Amino acid sequence: MGTPYHLQSPRTILDRLVNMRQLPPGLPPPPPPSKTVRQPEVLPQRLPAAPSKIILQPRDRTSPAMWFAAIVCFAFSIILIVAGVVILIVFLAVKPRAPSFDTANASLNSVYVDSPAYFNGDMTLVANFSNPNQKIDVVFRSATVELFFRDRPMAVQVLPPFAQRRGQFQVVNLHMVSSRVLLPPEVAMELVNQVRSNRVVYTIRGAFKVEARFWFSHYSYWMNTICELELTAPPCGVLVARRCRTK
Repeated sequence: MGTPYHLQSPRTILDRLVNMRQLPPGLPPPPPPSKTVRQPEVLPQRLPAAPSKIILQPRDRTSPAMWFAAIVCFAFSIILIVAGVVILIVFLAVKPRAPSFDTANASLNSVYVDSPAYFNGDMTLVANFSNPNQKIDVVFRSATVELFFRDRPMAVQVLPPFAQRRGQFQVVNLHMVSSRVLLPPEVAMELVNQVRSNRVVYTIRGAFKVEARFWFSHYSYWMNTICELELTAPPCGVLVARRCRTK
């Protein structure tokens, strides 16, 4: 056990205080880490790319024949457009209409069915042709009128060509004669029953080739007409009803 402070000399106390304030000697600094010399990584060297060469092909000059063909096509297109506009204007100005065919009157003179179902008949038909156009003349180049009973042909009439001026109508008498037309038994029996009931129904079909004329131009088309006729029994059969349609 050490000597108490009050018994120690001042010199001793002072030395001890000095010794207490002195720090203990520091540890020697650690040696610096050894540096490993890294060899630089050698990257593969790329050879410089060769400069790209743009090869310009010489442009082919358009031949005169190609220029001529292009000009002709362009001119033809312009002509077609102009012609279409002119035709449209003329159509709207003229307003063409098809002629009409109608049965103004008809008379059934005779109907006779003999064995084995041969049909004989005589009918007079009054047909009316009219041209409703105010600026167009028409010509009937071909005109055929046929008489049918239950879709069976009975008689036919072919008309010679004739012309009609604008706004004109024409009445034509047609004599439809049937001679020994063979009919199926059921059709012949139905015709006989209609004659007995005083109501005979016929069908008229017309096919016409019409030529329309306007100034210096003309065009042709076909016109078809169907008429349903109801007549009384012969020998004085008269027309009591009719219905016609044209297409």
